[in-house]
Amino acid sequence: MKVAILEDEPLAAEKLKRYLTKCDASIEILTVLDSLEMAIPWIQQNNAKVDLYFMDVQLTDGLSFELFGTVPVRKPVIFTTAFDEFAIDAFKVNSIDYLLKPITFTDLSKSLKKLKSLQLQFSNASEIAPMMQKLAAKVYKDRFLVRVGNHLRSVLTKDILAFYAEGRDVCLINLEGKEYPVEYTIESLKELLDPKKFFRVNRSFMVALEAINDVVVYSNRRLKLSLKKDINKEIVVSREKVADFKLWFEGV
Repeated sequence: MKVAILEDEPLAAEKLKRYLTKCDASIEILTVLDSLEMAIPWIQQNNAKVDLYFMDVQLTDGLSFELFGTVPVRKPVIFTTAFDEFAIDAFKVNSIDYLLKPITFTDLSKSLKKLKSLQLQFSNASEIAPMMQKLAAKVYKDRFLVRVGNHLRSVLTKDILAFYAEGRDVCLINLEGKEYPVEYTIESLKELLDPKKFFRVNRSFMVALEAINDVVVYSNRRLKLSLKKDINKEIVVSREKVADFKLWFEGV
């Protein structure tokens, strides 16, 4: 198998090469590219030779996702990154896996086994990418990166009660009732979250099914929600969403 690596951290690239060789001695590393500027002409000339790409999401001069609108990358890709917020974007292109740094040998081995399993189901590697893109709709964000002072923390989606917007700012509220700003709009969150688990009840609020403690019918047949943790905010299902909310809450 012939592999091309897009990685701007020399130590990370060397580690990846070492793991690949250890995992399968027959793997041939064709090149290591550290920027979009280097990658674009190389892929244009050599894409046919490649069986698998490893791409760091954030390169020195941009995101590797930009390649897909510039050159025909019609081969499987395994993305690597220190952050998890790009997972949805990764599965919208040719990704067969998404590895968080620091990458372990076990993670890498599992990804290569996944590729081989897919290759057994399809006659050639170019058929894998469309299949993975069809599965992308089933992939939802399972954690969010938040900043606390000078520290970064990861909040699991299952530990989130709700998201709410005030003006242009959006915050998540966790199980403890703590609020953290996130760099997403309420509208974009609809695409990132499992619709069976989260519902946008009005222009400002999106709530988790598991977080709802009580639903009360009040004025003009609207619905008022209380969550399992008091967040000192009124959450009312807008009239135009009441019917859909009832179906969602019932599980229809």
